[in-house]
Amino acid sequence: MEKELKVGDLAPDFNLNSQDGKKISLKNFRGKKVVLYFYPKDMTPGCTKEACSFRDNYESIMAKGAIVLGISADSVDSHRKFREKFKLPFDLLSDETKEVSKLYGVWKQKSFLGKKFMGIERSTFIIDEKGKILAIFRKVKVNGHTEEVLNYL
Repeated sequence: MEKELKVGDLAPDFNLNSQDGKKISLKNFRGKKVVLYFYPKDMTPGCTKEACSFRDNYESIMAKGAIVLGISADSVDSHRKFREKFKLPFDLLSDETKEVSKLYGVWKQKSFLGKKFMGIERSTFIIDEKGKILAIFRKVKVNGHTEEVLNYL
């Protein structure tokens, strides 16, 4: 069992493929704030709503010196379709091995309609210019979440 990340910890670095198949590392964004959000699944109602909310507020987020990265366990191909369909201006990263989701402590047992299964718990990490975690939002409720993030930035 990994220790849970806390505010002030150095955010674990990673190398994941984006929807274009490019390798993206967290350390590439030093000097900028990063809104790193983990979501369960492309094309599902809650995840679509969350992604579109970040899209609709992307200018405001960038104006505060931050970029957005989304991570789920979906494939690069799935991410490409999701990003194109909803015209998302930020990269979606594929964590098919769940390695990064586990590093960030968001790969959890969940239950839906009485069934237990493993999946990504909707979570957002705000990471500062030096790679330290500034804020952690766990068990995110989609409605109002982008505003929470903007208020924090």
